[in-house]
Amino acid sequence: MKILVTGNMGYVGPIVVKQLRSSYPEAIILGLDIGYFAHCLTTEAILPECRVDIQYFNDVRQTSHEILEGVDAIVHLAAISNDPMGNRFEEVTLDVNHRGSVELAKKAKDVGVHAFVYASSCSMYGAAEDSARTEESMLNPLTAYAKSKVYTERDIKPLASKEFKVTSLRFSTACGMTDRLRLDLVLNDFVAGAVASKNITILSDGTPWRPLINVKDMARAIDWAISRDINEGGEFLAVNVGSDEWNYQVKDLAGAVAKVINGVDVSLNKDAQPDKRSYRVSFDLFKKLAPNHQPKTDLITSIKELNDGLGAIKFNDKDFRNSKFIRLKVLSDLMNNGFLTEKLTWTKYAQSARRS
Repeated sequence: MKILVTGNMGYVGPIVVKQLRSSYPEAIILGLDIGYFAHCLTTEAILPECRVDIQYFNDVRQTSHEILEGVDAIVHLAAISNDPMGNRFEEVTLDVNHRGSVELAKKAKDVGVHAFVYASSCSMYGAAEDSARTEESMLNPLTAYAKSKVYTERDIKPLASKEFKVTSLRFSTACGMTDRLRLDLVLNDFVAGAVASKNITILSDGTPWRPLINVKDMARAIDWAISRDINEGGEFLAVNVGSDEWNYQVKDLAGAVAKVINGVDVSLNKDAQPDKRSYRVSFDLFKKLAPNHQPKTDLITSIKELNDGLGAIKFNDKDFRNSKFIRLKVLSDLMNNGFLTEKLTWTKYAQSARRS
């Protein structure tokens, strides 16, 4: 079996590769990543890419048929990955996340790939506080990132067939410790603030709802999606991935962190404009289809693992929101140093620097 993981050098990718290496020990695992965040390692103990058989440094928008030849399954993680980046690079977000994803799926089908697993997002539900959203609920994407996920699902659905199984995993907001940590995710941000300064600053009034999922449970869901029987959801399946127990208001997430890490103050921005990105989600379908791949890691365990992980690297950066752990900051620095264009392609200067 040959599995290609796009975006394997990001936040979720290393955990996915580790999961797949365990589940498919004889598989050939390929990584494909443009390398924006390759240097943003949480720890230098081991390079995560040691776990793949071949690593391609490639823009997903330019993936060739040759790379895809002989691949049985694709796990498509590569994306401009959050709302701040989507707001700053709106057209590029649609280019990479939507058009790039659809073209990749078309090429995959052309060369005979059997399974295409797409990392989608529950953010496509947008403002939805009145009831928990199911897969049949109206979509209300509020940002470029969320819109790109909606458009991609729409356009890859017609490609699905008995020979080309497509699974769109609408993930909850990710959290947890990985080899390339992100601190621009709500729970990770709160734990980082608690560790570095004994203070959690909530940028909103704390009332928005967020469903969360630990990255290890994301990897387990992807594992299931690769091997799921076509009778479990059909040729095309879009499914919310998470658990009902992980629907939290932001202020409750902060409160949970303060209970685990002693001496932490929590401050709300009571004057903040209402955050329209508020939604609760139903995970009944995922529970029905994947009973053996339900989330195992709870909120308190996730907080403790983040606390331990940050402690292990002696994390104490009170200004972490301007650090390498913030994806938009990394891209901005690469652009300011002449390495990236406005279209988020590598400049000739960057390419020559990498060769020298």
